[in-house]
Amino acid sequence: MDTPETEERPTRAFVLHPDLKSERDRRDAGRALEEAVSLAAALPGIELVGQAVVPLAKPRAGYLFGSGKMDELGDMLEAAEADLVLVDGPVTPVQQRNLEKAWKVKLLDRTGLILEIFADRARTREGVLQVEMAALSYQRTRLVRAWTHLERQRGGLGFVGGPGETQIEADRRAIDEQIVRIKRQLEKVVKTRTLHRAARAKVPYPIVALVGYTNAGKSTLFNRVTGAEVLAKDMLFATLDPTMRELQIGDGPKVILSDTVGFISDLPTQLVAAFRATLEEVLAADLILHVRDISHPETELQAQNVTDILASLGVEKDVPLYEVWNKIDQLPEAEREETSTRAARSEGIFAISALTGQGIDTLLSAVAEQFQDRRQEEVLHLGFGDGRQRAWLFEQNVVQSEIQTEDGFDVTVFWTARQAERYRRL
Repeated sequence: MDTPETEERPTRAFVLHPDLKSERDRRDAGRALEEAVSLAAALPGIELVGQAVVPLAKPRAGYLFGSGKMDELGDMLEAAEADLVLVDGPVTPVQQRNLEKAWKVKLLDRTGLILEIFADRARTREGVLQVEMAALSYQRTRLVRAWTHLERQRGGLGFVGGPGETQIEADRRAIDEQIVRIKRQLEKVVKTRTLHRAARAKVPYPIVALVGYTNAGKSTLFNRVTGAEVLAKDMLFATLDPTMRELQIGDGPKVILSDTVGFISDLPTQLVAAFRATLEEVLAADLILHVRDISHPETELQAQNVTDILASLGVEKDVPLYEVWNKIDQLPEAEREETSTRAARSEGIFAISALTGQGIDTLLSAVAEQFQDRRQEEVLHLGFGDGRQRAWLFEQNVVQSEIQTEDGFDVTVFWTARQAERYRRL
C-alpha cells in the first residue's frame, strides 16, 4: 500500500508592528499593521497565525522590547505555534540574534521581508541580479557573532603564528566577492538596456511612465489601455519588472507607456539603489502619471512617499506630472461624485477607475494634448548631400511639405522638441 505524500507545512508567521511614535511616523498604527500583514500575505508559503501592535516607548538596545513585553510576546508566539516573526520596522543584527534565541523562532524585519518578496517576484535577468545584490548588501550588515562557527581560524599555512581572520571577516569577504561578480554581470545587462534605449530613442515617441504606491492599480490601468496582460492582483508588489508598450491614443500621437515597480513607505535603501537602473524609464519620461489609490485611508501619506522617492531618484521638477486618482469605484456614491467633481476642477488631476474604465478616455485625451501642444513647425534647409537626414525626417512622418531649391531642399516639418533634438544628433 502506497504511503500518501505529505504536503509541506506552510511557515506560520506572526506579524508585529512596534508603535514607536515620533514626528516622522505619521502612520496610524492599525493601518500600518494592515500594510505589514498585506506584505506578509504577498510572500508564498506563509500562513498568518497572528498579528499585534506593540506600543514601544523607547527601543531597548539589545532586545528592542522590554523584558516584560518580551515574555508576553513569547507566550503569544508559543500559543500560536509561530515559526516566523515579522517585525514591521528596523531590527538591528544584535536584536535579531537575541530575539531569535529568546523566542526560538526565525525573525525578519521590514527590510528583510520586502527583500524576500522582491526575490520571489523578480522575473527578468536584471531584476534577479538587482535583488540578489540588494540581499547581499543587507546580509553583509547582519553578520554578528551568533553561532559557534564564528570563531577565529588559524592564520598562515599551518605554521604556528598569529590568529587568522575571524569567520565573520571571511563571510564578509565572500559576500564582497559575490557583490563584485554581480556588479560585473549587471554591467553587461545595463549595456543591453542602454542599446535598447538607444534604439527606442530613434523612435520619436514620448515616454509616459506610470508610478505610484504599490497596489495603487498601475498594472490594471496599463492592461486596460494597452491590452497587455501584465500580472495585476490585489497584492503588494504584484509587478516588479518594468513593462513597456507602444500606445496609439485615438487619432492622436503614439506614446510608449511604461509600467514600473510600486513604491512603499520605508523602502529599503538597498533596493532604492539596486533598482535605480530598473527605474531609469521614469528618469527618461516625458510625462509621469502618478497613480493613487484614492480610496485608501492614507492616500495622502502614500502620495508623499512616492513624491519623496521620485525626488531621491533624481526626477527633474520640470517633468510634467499628472495625478491619477484611481479606484473611485470603491468610494461610497456621494464621496465618489464629490471626488470626481474636485478632480475635474483641478488642473492635472484625473479621477478614474482602471477596473471599470470610468474617466480613462478623459485621461488619455489629456495625455494626447500634452504632446500635441508641444509640436511646432520649423523649416529646415538640407543640401543634396544630406540624404540621411532627409530620409530620417520622412521615416518619422514629420514632413509637412518640401520644396527643391538650387542647392538642396527646404523642408517644413511639424515635430516635438524631442524629435528636433534627435534630428540634430544624427
